[in-house]
Amino acid sequence: MSRHAKEHASPAREATILVVDDEPDVREVLEEYFGAHGYSAVGAESADAARAIVARQAIDLALVDIHMPGEDGLSLARHLRERYAKIAIVMLTSAAEVVDRVVGLEMGADDYISKPFDPRELLARVKSVLRRTSPARRADLGDARVRIGRCVLHVAAHRLVDEEGREVPMSPLEFDLLKALAEHPNRALSREHIVSLTQRRDWDPFDRSVDLRIMRLRRKIEPDPEHPRFIRTIRNEGYLFVPGGS
Repeated sequence: MSRHAKEHASPAREATILVVDDEPDVREVLEEYFGAHGYSAVGAESADAARAIVARQAIDLALVDIHMPGEDGLSLARHLRERYAKIAIVMLTSAAEVVDRVVGLEMGADDYISKPFDPRELLARVKSVLRRTSPARRADLGDARVRIGRCVLHVAAHRLVDEEGREVPMSPLEFDLLKALAEHPNRALSREHIVSLTQRRDWDPFDRSVDLRIMRLRRKIEPDPEHPRFIRTIRNEGYLFVPGGS
């Protein structure tokens, strides 16, 4: 590739997308559609087939249908997040499956889209996720590993791991909150500041949204959640992350 071509190449257009769906027509349409827009697309008819593909070739984003015969998409998403942290995941759900969408996001999916969908909307979602999860974006986040109580937060991988190396389930909302605290150690953060740092516009600093999520995080990281040492409450100020817990 010439220098001129490299300068104008788009990383997103070179991404490889894995389409995991048991319906042949869906796979064929999406493979053709993504291919027409400059992506490399490969199809898998089942979770087993998807596992085999990601084991032998680099995948940037997996588009995973939740309901498939055999191993379902939620189980596959968990496997991908645990074994291949750099693969972005977009779940395909039906409009009525609110619970599945929530569970998928809590397992680490980056986004979801409901069936039936407009391919143009799906393409826009995929582009957005790839921008957020690109290597350049991950470099901005860094590969930091932050010890927080009984756990270690892997920032780039969006994972929380306990002392025995087991992944601790954590929703994207909880990750954003924990990351905000970890990036401002030994500094009291008000609820308003936490909301601004996490960019969660749906949170109201005057309701219990932040407090409830702090409580959930304490149950996961604190040796004694009733007497927190690592995420402390500072009266009239907010919450304080103490790295050493002392």
